[in-house]
Amino acid sequence: MKDVDLDFLRGLIEAIDASDLDHIDITRGGTRVRISRTPAPTQVMAGPLDAPSVSYAPAPSAADFPAAAPAAPSEGGTAEAAPPAPASRFTDVKSPMVGTFYRAPSPDAPAYVEVGTRVAKGQTLCILEAMKLMNELEAEVAGTVREVLLGNGEPVEYGQVLFRIEPDA
Repeated sequence: MKDVDLDFLRGLIEAIDASDLDHIDITRGGTRVRISRTPAPTQVMAGPLDAPSVSYAPAPSAADFPAAAPAAPSEGGTAEAAPPAPASRFTDVKSPMVGTFYRAPSPDAPAYVEVGTRVAKGQTLCILEAMKLMNELEAEVAGTVREVLLGNGEPVEYGQVLFRIEPDA
């Protein structure tokens, strides 16, 4: 976060501590800050847990790729290098930080997106918690979610692919 006034943040934290509020969300100068009194939903719970929702796209078939023309011999009589492999039709949504991945705003709320969900550019996909701050990750393209690669509450690394979205044509 650039240009964040630490005195302002300390004041927000003190305001939460002195009140009955559970959390506060503030957007200021293009920076969004959420301060929450309750810990993130990573507590151990009694009873069976739902399996993480992870899906995998089917393996591409030969029909997904155009046929490559055979390499023609060059004047020296050797074949030229093969053309580069086709680019994926999916847009990878990568984590901009190290943290914890949450699919929903709270443990009892539905996930922001599921496989097959159509999303608009700017729509919230998940929450990434880093240092007790909850950061919403938004879609950078409009399209359809084809893969959710992590389960709720799993740790995430910088640059790790979280979702694959098939962009609208």
